[in-house]
Amino acid sequence: MDHETVRAMTARFAESFGSREGLRCARAPGRVNLIGEHTDYNGGFVMPMAIDREARVFFRAAESGPVRLWSENCGEWDEFDLDRIERNESQPWSNYLRGVALMLQEAGYVLRPIEGIVCGDVPIGAGLSSSAALEVAAAKAFCAAAGVEPERRELALLCQRAENRFVGVNCGIMDQFISVHAERQHALLLDCRSLEHELLPLDTSVVRVVVCNTMVHHELGSSAYNERRARCEEAARLLNERVGGIRQLRDMTPRLLAEHGHVLDEVTLKRARHVVTEDDRTERAAGALKAGDHETFGRLMNESHESLRRDYEVSCEELDLMVKLARRRSGVLGARMVGAGFGGCTVNLVRREHADRVAESVRAAYHKETGIEPEVYQFVAVSGADVEAC
Repeated sequence: MDHETVRAMTARFAESFGSREGLRCARAPGRVNLIGEHTDYNGGFVMPMAIDREARVFFRAAESGPVRLWSENCGEWDEFDLDRIERNESQPWSNYLRGVALMLQEAGYVLRPIEGIVCGDVPIGAGLSSSAALEVAAAKAFCAAAGVEPERRELALLCQRAENRFVGVNCGIMDQFISVHAERQHALLLDCRSLEHELLPLDTSVVRVVVCNTMVHHELGSSAYNERRARCEEAARLLNERVGGIRQLRDMTPRLLAEHGHVLDEVTLKRARHVVTEDDRTERAAGALKAGDHETFGRLMNESHESLRRDYEVSCEELDLMVKLARRRSGVLGARMVGAGFGGCTVNLVRREHADRVAESVRAAYHKETGIEPEVYQFVAVSGADVEAC
């Protein structure tokens, strides 16, 4: 978030609450997943990085009374009592903060009310985890005001629980985990079963991550997601009967699947093959980053997209076009769809010196082909959530 916005928000806080005395700022970044798609709910591996877009809560502890918050993005006030937290159906943004406060208290943390200004520059609806950024920033603000400091893993899990149980979105742990654990100039390899994780060097002075938003989202997304998840669970059950020790597709290897995949019907085999090979690609991509081998990493991203397109069948015409346009550009090492699919964004690994030209030429070419004006972002890898004085 730029300094001008921060200055404006501190001024807004003083106008709203009478002074800047005791003012602090909690920030938490959004994220993009570099590789490891549809592996999370199969107990597998993902590789997100935190991006230089974030949610912020400018806050101070209040002596008494309700929590009072102004959303700069929505232009609305909200307030609620910590001892009676209920959903606010008319102001959905506030439920992320309400849910976090409730889950912290249910975990035994004694909170104090806060007064604050909420804002963010993570693009909403682009699959860059604006909701998790808001949850983590809110959690950091409530904890700082109360003088408590949960361990980072617990904080991420409590924020995920808020989104699952209070907001009502059945998300995995990746978004909140990277927002809490990220380090500058690093991606993070996360085991979604054990939550073991490893920081991986990603020097964004050498490469840039360019995200292209197709600006489309096809309606079959949620039903297709549920169908694929059910197929994966069925595949794991049938393979376990054949091989043993298969709790989730995470426990299969490409070799084992090649030997025993004939017990699955054609479609279920394709779904399983994507997940099993994607886990393998993600682990190999981690090795490539550790070796500074961005060319291999980019090739694995390309393979990921082809697997998502052919085996998992969650791409669409616009995503395939965006990937094709990017791959034609000099300096693009890898391009793939990112997220649930059927629209949304692509993620591209681009040599730094080519990034500006690639971003503009892909934007112009996509607009020429479709008539749709896409949004294109360049990101560097930043550190995770923190609290600072204002």
